[in-house]
Amino acid sequence: MEARRTSRPVIVGSVPIGGLAPVAVQSMTNTDTRDAAATLAQIARLADAGCEIVRVAIPHADALDAFAGICAASALPVVADIHFDHRLAIEAARGGAAKLRINPGNIGSTEKVDAVIDAAGEAGIPVRIGVNAGSLSERVRDLDLPLPDKLVASAVEFCEHFESRGFSEIVVSAKASSVSSTVAAYRMLAERVPYPLHIGVTEAGTSLSGTVKSSVGLGILLAEGIGDTVRVSLTADPVDEVLVAWEILAALDIRRRGPELISCPTCGRCEVDLIPIAEEVERRLRAVGSPLKVAVMGCVVNGPGEAREADIGVAAGKGVGIIFAKGQPVRKVPEAQIVDALMEEIAALGT
Repeated sequence: MEARRTSRPVIVGSVPIGGLAPVAVQSMTNTDTRDAAATLAQIARLADAGCEIVRVAIPHADALDAFAGICAASALPVVADIHFDHRLAIEAARGGAAKLRINPGNIGSTEKVDAVIDAAGEAGIPVRIGVNAGSLSERVRDLDLPLPDKLVASAVEFCEHFESRGFSEIVVSAKASSVSSTVAAYRMLAERVPYPLHIGVTEAGTSLSGTVKSSVGLGILLAEGIGDTVRVSLTADPVDEVLVAWEILAALDIRRRGPELISCPTCGRCEVDLIPIAEEVERRLRAVGSPLKVAVMGCVVNGPGEAREADIGVAAGKGVGIIFAKGQPVRKVPEAQIVDALMEEIAALGT
């Protein structure tokens, strides 16, 4: 792991980004923003899963009233996601947004971008300059350059314009659907701007492909010390994005929200039905906040050793499981009772 890149800090609601602040986990609602009740219910689910900042789309003016109510009642700081119509960004800033996310390349004229900058300044909120292949600056769009270079050139150009207006409460992103292009762009961007970086692989895909692409791309960047906020973009329930983001951070020992589950791959030596046991343990562990290590092992080769090394573990064989707590075997239970026994031992640790 490389040392964390230092950046100029900004505040999104009550959440600091950049500087010495922890890497923040973000997601985005997929409800109809005009339905404030449904959107707030989804935000509550995201907060329970560990989301720290939530982005909400404002596609049309008829969503603005509901958006203001969402901001007022949300459990999380709300970022207004705006494309094409600068007036929506101005009204969102006045309506309680904790941050604006715009692509200056698709907002319109310089005057329209300036009006958004002024509105953010008046509201005292930061702006994320979000650049992707569809929102490059006009000057850069037709240049014969690789996509990562275009993304970075556009982002730097936009940052310089914001700075010329006296506005420096900036977060920057430069996303692509390609992992290699995303990584290359953020490596360059980290050297070119002093601002916090929101990292992610955009349009990454469904739960499987999107998780893999995001884990590879974000894992590389985070291991190199690049990234102040993260979003895992999935064609799935937004809660899944948050769960995957936390797993990535935990795998790199950057942040850990709850227990670490260790479970063995199944093989011909396994003598219990391990997959549903491990999945049920994983599901129940989401309600546990302590950073425990929990091992679910299915055979005698690595099982006892891994179970002893964990805070709580089970080594299974021949339809039974030996439950370990802090390295010591505490009881033997039938296969059907393994999950309950593990959770009882976890509860006994005071979690």
